[in-house]
Amino acid sequence: MAAKIRKLVVIVDEVRMEMGQKIDPPTRRAVALAAIENPFASRFVTDLDLLSEIGAELGELLGQKCVDALGIRPGDAQSYGKAAIVGEAGEIEHAAAILHPKLGQPLRRVLEKGAALVPSAKKIGGLGTAIDVPLGHKDAAYVRSHFDAIEVRIADAPRANEIVVAVAVTDSGRPLARVGGLQPHEIKGEDGLR
Repeated sequence: MAAKIRKLVVIVDEVRMEMGQKIDPPTRRAVALAAIENPFASRFVTDLDLLSEIGAELGELLGQKCVDALGIRPGDAQSYGKAAIVGEAGEIEHAAAILHPKLGQPLRRVLEKGAALVPSAKKIGGLGTAIDVPLGHKDAAYVRSHFDAIEVRIADAPRANEIVVAVAVTDSGRPLARVGGLQPHEIKGEDGLR
């Protein structure tokens, strides 16, 4: 494994009640985070392929951690998202190298599908920096009921020479979603949009 992981954190958020309405079944979101060493901290490097390889590893590892935490079959995952926080000795392009070229495909393999783009966020920050991991339906971008985000942080990360990488997976959309758009039963899942 190319990623040097200092810490893994897994969070499950479960909403059972919203605006006095019982949510049955509850809406559940899982996020798996890894605090990893940034191999390019404090130096400029043109070739960021190593970070892309790390992204591929983490897409599979963190996606599987989410599925396991939710206790679902991989194909039952409904939405996903990814994010990264780069410690102060790194640059925002380090997050891009982890998140964009190769993280998505292994995540999709874990979830047994994923025609839509994986929404993402990235930033630079210090210890305890929070980030909102954006969420969207894994097979169709136009499913508004699944537009969401979940805020996460690790209290002691990222250290200056680290990157926190997060993957989020849900088994449902937002609680009480009612703003229209494509409905999950209407998804074709062919072009990532519908």
